[in-house]
Amino acid sequence: MDNHSEEQTVRYQKNIPVRKETDVFVAGGGPAGVAAAVAAARAGRRVFLVEQFPALGGAAVNMLVPGFMTFGDGVHFLADGIGREIRDRIRAAAPERFAKYCPDSIPAEILKNICDDLLQEAGAEFVFYTSVVDAAVSDGAIEYVVCAGKSGLFAVKASVYIDCTGDGELSFFAGAESEYGDETGRVMAATLCGVWSGMEDSAVSGPDRSRLEEAFRDGVFQNEDRHLPGMWRLLAQSAPGVPDGVAGSNAGHVYDVDPRDSESLTRGIVRGRRQLQEYRTYYRRYVSGYENAELIASAPYLGIREGRRVVCDYRLTLEDFLHRSVFPDEIGRYCYNIDIHSPTNDATGYEKFITEHTGYRLNAGESYGIPYRSLAVKGLKNLLVAGKCVCTDRYMQSSLRVMPGCYITGQAAGTAAAVLCGQQETDVHRADVREIQKRLLQLGAYLPNARREDT
Repeated sequence: MDNHSEEQTVRYQKNIPVRKETDVFVAGGGPAGVAAAVAAARAGRRVFLVEQFPALGGAAVNMLVPGFMTFGDGVHFLADGIGREIRDRIRAAAPERFAKYCPDSIPAEILKNICDDLLQEAGAEFVFYTSVVDAAVSDGAIEYVVCAGKSGLFAVKASVYIDCTGDGELSFFAGAESEYGDETGRVMAATLCGVWSGMEDSAVSGPDRSRLEEAFRDGVFQNEDRHLPGMWRLLAQSAPGVPDGVAGSNAGHVYDVDPRDSESLTRGIVRGRRQLQEYRTYYRRYVSGYENAELIASAPYLGIREGRRVVCDYRLTLEDFLHRSVFPDEIGRYCYNIDIHSPTNDATGYEKFITEHTGYRLNAGESYGIPYRSLAVKGLKNLLVAGKCVCTDRYMQSSLRVMPGCYITGQAAGTAAAVLCGQQETDVHRADVREIQKRLLQLGAYLPNARREDT
């Protein structure tokens, strides 16, 4: 149950304009939303996307998450199609990133421009500073969504809607069922990322926990968090011996944050900003090569690892990961390890994370399938989900939630929406999966188990 269910209510009624009528409406401009919008628009559909932040790209640009996770399984490029295109454009724009330092770190400003270009080239319309705040449902289908922008409230009507909000907000407003957290209702801890300068290149090689216990004894941290993902190199130092390298931090946890609640998010980001100053002290005093480290900026939003998991026609589970499952309606495959950060700051939670993080991994060349049914929202005829709120258990959500996984499901959702509109069929549960797979293969998607005749 979402928060504030027992609050006093008032009746509010107002006529609002229908600002857009389109084929495909996309809520959210993160990696899933970008891929969905581009896929649908390239198929000739009218697309309208709304994004609450002033940039496309999601956590990479708005939460300053410093690095992509794996695009492939060591043998195959799994996030193929639009995901590969984005990575190739980054390589072309910043070849030194691959040649000199970390190829999986994210040049946020370059990525913003790439996402803008992709949507504009495809002909997809988009607007920033705008959020979905409600949805009107009639006879099991979304009739229109209500958006809030700088000029006020307005409605958008579409044939097919795609929820790429990360936290399943459009699905929630439409009355879809969802799951949340573990058996106690707690979700993975959040992190406030930052951008740092003054590092020596040799120091930015991974998390350095070697002196955390000493720092705890010295009272550096109010929150004694033993999980330290560390720094990603964003820009190499200019000359040997000059500690002016730039890095992005994914350091420290902010516990007990409910991403569905603005008050909880407010308390969390205040704690996160204070905590980053404690990490400044830690790096400068205790870690070699960081003596001149300086926090340039903290992200404007918390990095949220886990929110609602929307209930769809199929729920991906840990068994699918372990069995490297194959599905007849497969729309992609992925391989990232199980990565559930503890919701509690204690030894038991940290030890469980280490055990699962190292124990649930696939070998090179191995992956699990993602069925189309995990994108088709149960109980609603014209709503698909993509990104980290697709239908999974907590284990699979922790694998599929990362950016390359979001490119895969977003590309599939956009393609499915385009096929549905082209066939004048708006019931996502009756989609022509063979045609969706055919179109995905044409986009370059990795679908080794799809039938390829007539493609």
